[in-house]
Amino acid sequence: MSGNHSAHDTVVAGDLFGRSDVNLFRRVLSLRDNAPERKQPAPCAPEEAVINIFKTVRPNIVQSIRAFRVVDLAAEAQRLGQHFLYANCAAAMTKGEVLETISSAFFFPKHFGKNFDALYDSLTDLVAKSGEQPGFVVVLDSLPAVQKFDKEARENLLDVFREAAEFWAERRVTFRVFYSFL
Repeated sequence: MSGNHSAHDTVVAGDLFGRSDVNLFRRVLSLRDNAPERKQPAPCAPEEAVINIFKTVRPNIVQSIRAFRVVDLAAEAQRLGQHFLYANCAAAMTKGEVLETISSAFFFPKHFGKNFDALYDSLTDLVAKSGEQPGFVVVLDSLPAVQKFDKEARENLLDVFREAAEFWAERRVTFRVFYSFL
């Protein structure tokens, strides 16, 4: 878990994909009903206008993190009222370890299959069935570039996120993914 998440995000994610057998969708609905109202940014004078760091970033894209900083992406997600998902994959060396890191960081259910199909299902159908979504900012930090997780494996992983971005685009939900390599 990154320090970029708020305590409320940790509680929500932990409650959502907790280890109990309670129906996931019922938990999502109860969390949504009990969530504190999101504050809208206060109107600013033109010289004090909030800078939208996503002004030049398409709403449904998978791209290199480049000049963005993780803390800025997290702050912008919070400002926009969107989910922020962060996985630091620096310690992972294999496909299984990368998927385990993502699964843990995103609080996927215990039954997550640790394969690309299960990843896609968890990023799309599982969440879509839980109700309306405000949008997503996803950061895959320090993806490995090693023999056991080679270029083909990295591209397959990013393809899953590209397909998820298309899924959410069809539903008019923002899904931005930023990644970096070790």
